[in-house]
Amino acid sequence: MKLTVGQGKPIRAAASFVRMNVFVIERHIKLTDEFDDKDSDTMTYAVMFDGETPVATARFESPDERTLKIGRVATLKDYRGQGLGAQVLTALEEVAKSRGKTTSLIHSEVTAQGFYESLGYQASSDVFVEDGVDCIIVEKSF
Repeated sequence: MKLTVGQGKPIRAAASFVRMNVFVIERHIKLTDEFDDKDSDTMTYAVMFDGETPVATARFESPDERTLKIGRVATLKDYRGQGLGAQVLTALEEVAKSRGKTTSLIHSEVTAQGFYESLGYQASSDVFVEDGVDCIIVEKSF
């Protein structure tokens, strides 16, 4: 396994592969909801590769000077339960810390809240609906 963090067309394509499989095909999220205006070649993505195959991903947004917003966290079904999602998140958190960020937040699906809590995140909102899915905001201070 190899973890890559960066920007540009190749890493964006790799992240899109994972997201298409997990969110659009497996979870039936609308294509137009999954891929939004924030996706660009200047967005920072973290992608875990098994050989040449992208298997887990997340993206890095900076809503303000102090906050990291992690989004579109996904791992291919056959690779779940191996800690890859945690490795992807940790990599983005390290980038955030190096850029002076002090807080990370995620719009988590309610079903994934326990995963994020196991990584030190805490719920900071009530449940809300995003793209037709029950979500909650989880946050972590560095």
